[in-house]
Amino acid sequence: MAPGRVIGVDVGAVRVGVALSDPAGTLATPLVTLDRDETTWSDLDQLVELVAEHEVVEVVVGLPRTLAGREGPAAQAARRYVEDLREVLAEHSVTDLPVTLADERLTTVSATRMLSDRGVKGRAQRRVIDQAAAVEILQTWLDARRREPDEASP
Repeated sequence: MAPGRVIGVDVGAVRVGVALSDPAGTLATPLVTLDRDETTWSDLDQLVELVAEHEVVEVVVGLPRTLAGREGPAAQAARRYVEDLREVLAEHSVTDLPVTLADERLTTVSATRMLSDRGVKGRAQRRVIDQAAAVEILQTWLDARRREPDEASP
């Protein structure tokens, strides 16, 4: 993995949670929640601005699969979001940025539980749950990437 910041994205029907790694690619932290707009793609434009602002080297988008590993409508929506993001990146002359899908099974459940344990409930949870899920997606991906060289050695 090239050194630099990575953005994690949790795509929802109404909101998009965004997390950002540190430059070493070790720790994911919440960044922002964007309002989803399938008409104007303003959330995609904002995501591209975040990519430029934070000098991001890769974008990781959560792919929601069922517990059995199957893909349903939410996974298809995430795949369409990735296609749309790549299109908007190309419109901004960003053609070499990897956009990766990462399994996100149970990340929202895990994020909800963590926020509840910290006393964040109800309405207060709505705006941050997407960021927390994006952190879960990105942190899991970062941890797996760091383990890859160890698994490849004898």
